[in-house]
Amino acid sequence: MRDQELTLIGRNPVLEAFRSGKTIDRLFIQAGLKDGPISTILREAKKTGVKAEFVQKSRLDEISEGSNHQGAVAYLASFRYYTVDEILSYAKEKGEDPFIFVLDGIEDPHNLGAMIRTANLAGAHGVIIRERRAAGLTATVAKTSAGALEYTRVAKVSNIAGTIDTLKKQGLWFVCADMGGESMYKLNLTGPIGLVIGNEGEGVSRLVREKCDMVASIPMKGDIDSLNASVACGVLAYEIVRQRLMK
Repeated sequence: MRDQELTLIGRNPVLEAFRSGKTIDRLFIQAGLKDGPISTILREAKKTGVKAEFVQKSRLDEISEGSNHQGAVAYLASFRYYTVDEILSYAKEKGEDPFIFVLDGIEDPHNLGAMIRTANLAGAHGVIIRERRAAGLTATVAKTSAGALEYTRVAKVSNIAGTIDTLKKQGLWFVCADMGGESMYKLNLTGPIGLVIGNEGEGVSRLVREKCDMVASIPMKGDIDSLNASVACGVLAYEIVRQRLMK
């Protein structure tokens, strides 16, 4: 459930949020509406790089819980986002090889909060999340991170695969988690690295997986076939930490 104070319902609240410079996490517009106020909202959204998601009226009715949404609902971010360049600059300031978490479509805010907490404790320089069809920085994420969000740089990008390409040009290697990969204990996970974790249900998307240099699996001996996404993230992150320390 969304925090009600972070949900903007109706055209005027949404428009004023854009005009006042607030960070909008997601914007939902009723499909088929093209009148003046809706066009103005879409124009303001475009200025700030927010892509509208066009949905049916029934979806907006559900989100707004019966309030008069007038065809527009938006989610505010609880915390500001950093840029990818700011994450890299932070690593440079510390004199360390970049270590970045790249989250390809994590939808559960509790998982996102747990991963941000792990990133902070493991010494990662930042977390990159997907702009659409993914959890953003809400109060629930902040609470689950147990305070780590206050100290962890999180960037939101529209294209994870494209971001990986850009970071590769700056010297980073990428390893993604997948049960079909090679044991993480056999991989060299030192140096500038990005750890890619996929969606809770579908895993890492095909295109993003193809961009990764390595595919790592976690050896498992039990009777079930996989770990929770945030737990798998923690296990792989600390293998990277171990190898960095040994180096």
